[in-house]
Amino acid sequence: MFTTLHSLYKNEEGQGMTEYALIIALIAVGLIALLIAFKDKIGEVFTNAQGSLDQAQSTTP
Repeated sequence: MFTTLHSLYKNEEGQGMTEYALIIALIAVGLIALLIAFKDKIGEVFTNAQGSLDQAQSTTP
């Protein structure tokens, strides 16, 4: 019984995948926090782009 538990403890198969998943989750949480923090500025960029495109379209004959 002890040898079985010891072999399960020493088995590191799948450890790398778990670490990658944790890194990806941490990056995702960071990106979400940045998007929430800068949501007004990001919206302003898209609003300005839309205004520029509308203005360019209305001046084109």
